[in-house]
Amino acid sequence: MVNYGKEWQGINFADAQDPYYNPDKAKAKFAEAKKELQAKGVQFPIHLDKTVDLTNKAEIQGINSMKQSIESVLGADNVVIDVHQLSTEDFDNTSYLAQTAAQKDYDLYNGGWSADYQDPSSYLDIFNINSGGVLQNLGLEPGEANDKAKAVGLDVYTQMLEEANKEQDPAKRYEKYADAQAWLVDSSLAIPNVSLGGTPTLRKIVPFSTPYSLAGNKGVESYKYLKLQDKTVTKDEYEKAKEKWLKEKEESNKKAQEELAKHVK
Repeated sequence: MVNYGKEWQGINFADAQDPYYNPDKAKAKFAEAKKELQAKGVQFPIHLDKTVDLTNKAEIQGINSMKQSIESVLGADNVVIDVHQLSTEDFDNTSYLAQTAAQKDYDLYNGGWSADYQDPSSYLDIFNINSGGVLQNLGLEPGEANDKAKAVGLDVYTQMLEEANKEQDPAKRYEKYADAQAWLVDSSLAIPNVSLGGTPTLRKIVPFSTPYSLAGNKGVESYKYLKLQDKTVTKDEYEKAKEKWLKEKEESNKKAQEELAKHVK
């Protein structure tokens, strides 16, 4: 398990939690950074530009919420997020349609990425110094010769990532990816602040009666084993079914492990 110091202890990775948000730790770390920057002649407050399409009302609300969170924690006398509402054409020309990192004219990138396949590499490869798909959004051009990318340590990160990519043992592979992800978060190059979230649904399908998989064709498209009930499933019914399913899963896994142990011997 990766351990980068006391600042990462006690965080909650449970579903729907925000493990990295901690105003007290942020203020303490910023105080250290401010002293170092002032010694180098940096003037405060630091202004950071964030562009947004003026027709995207949801994004404008989200960015203003981020602005409020950062400025209230670190102080507007230290950091100011300048939100620039641009026409769709101007926004696209400085973001989606930009061909180089220099053309992406902003300081903060608030984007996301959904994995293409069931492996951590689908998320982590986007920061690879050689071919990372989001590097230009960070103001960096792909390529090991890029001094800016090396200055922020992406050459070190890429080495960790490639070691994980080569690992064939699943347990060791995931541990190495965990190391790489911890390095990425610790560097603050990527700050997790968005999740895809859940979607409320009304269903009459008996909970856990159907096969399920995050990959392949064993999801909602499969009708095998599916059972229906007359009324819409309630929250209490779902929670009871989930508890029963988890118990049966634990017992089934234990039995499978015992059978495997017999064959190994």
